[in-house]
Amino acid sequence: MCRFLDRTAILRNNQEASTTSAHGPWSLCTISQVEETKIVVRMLPIILSTVFMNTCMAQFQTFTIQQSMTMNRKIQNFEIPGPSIPVIPQLFQLFLIPVYDRIFVPIARKFTGIPSGIRQLQRIGVGQVLSAVSMAVAAVVESHRKSVSIKHNMVDSASPLPMSVFWLGCQFVISAMAQIFTLVGLMNFFYAESTSGLKSLSMAISWSSLAFGYFTSSVVVSVINKVSGGWLANNNLNRDKLDYFYWLLAGVSVLNFGFYLLCASWYKYKKPELKQEDPITDEKAKGITDV
Repeated sequence: MCRFLDRTAILRNNQEASTTSAHGPWSLCTISQVEETKIVVRMLPIILSTVFMNTCMAQFQTFTIQQSMTMNRKIQNFEIPGPSIPVIPQLFQLFLIPVYDRIFVPIARKFTGIPSGIRQLQRIGVGQVLSAVSMAVAAVVESHRKSVSIKHNMVDSASPLPMSVFWLGCQFVISAMAQIFTLVGLMNFFYAESTSGLKSLSMAISWSSLAFGYFTSSVVVSVINKVSGGWLANNNLNRDKLDYFYWLLAGVSVLNFGFYLLCASWYKYKKPELKQEDPITDEKAKGITDV
């Protein structure tokens, strides 16, 4: 794979052996540059397969605010501000990351013998599955919210429904777990598979998947609105088809997971994992280690 890139490090007939700078970076590359390019190219399918998951996660940052504005947000005499609802998944992540690191990883390590608990690509795959589950749960919660509005004859009412906003916590917990598995898995995967010259770039690559996912989220909404005839076109969420939208995203997430499995099966690790590296604190670590 990518063997055609080797030609960029070969002198042509009309070139003389000299330094790369003498020939220019666009006419002759070093072997290390070629190998680093190969690494990035091999990682691209993995990156692309995680973009849609982040697109799904971006929906929770917008539609959950609209949902919360129609629900009961009071805790005794305190009312939770609707725009602050997207902070809840971040709070769950603050709690779940130590649980993952201190409980899940040691337990998984006993069964697998892998320092990181499970393989990095497996970790990303778990996040993909949890993403699909979170969208399905969101669809069920939204269906229940709409049924409550119909039952109490409040479809066009501006008053909060007799349904607690904490119903949204179910999808928030699962989506927080999905982001922990996928984002941490991506960081460790790219960091372990890259060369020392690409360590810092590998972190940026991990975040690029998140950035592209959020960037395309609005495009997805516009396309689905146009194709479906306006599932999300009404200002009244009780008359929209947000539950259908969530079910559609859950189904596409399953298909995306199949695409990810295909990409992961094609990928060949550089080395077996010998030790676990921390991509955040071990920037100067040498040697490529993974599973």
